[in-house]
Amino acid sequence: MVRYWIGEVGFELMESLTPDGEVAKFIEKNGEGVMVVSLNVDNTRETMAGLEEKDYPFIGGARPFRDGEFAFIHPKKMNGVLLELIDDNGSEFKK
Repeated sequence: MVRYWIGEVGFELMESLTPDGEVAKFIEKNGEGVMVVSLNVDNTRETMAGLEEKDYPFIGGARPFRDGEFAFIHPKKMNGVLLELIDDNGSEFKK
């Protein structure tokens, strides 16, 4: 995985390290393309609560990441794209 920042917008390029990894499974099923769209939020759990009230399904719950958390909205609700909510400012990538 490689992370890039252009101004305040960050993105990652990923490839599978194993033939049976999640990225490899996605490419096998869907072909190359967008797998995940990540949205920076102020608070992952608060954002999840608001979306759960609107019937957005999550894959598992909030998971730890650096000083915050992240969670995934199931792709069946997002036209096949995995949507990630994350409360991370990416400060270690900014100069």
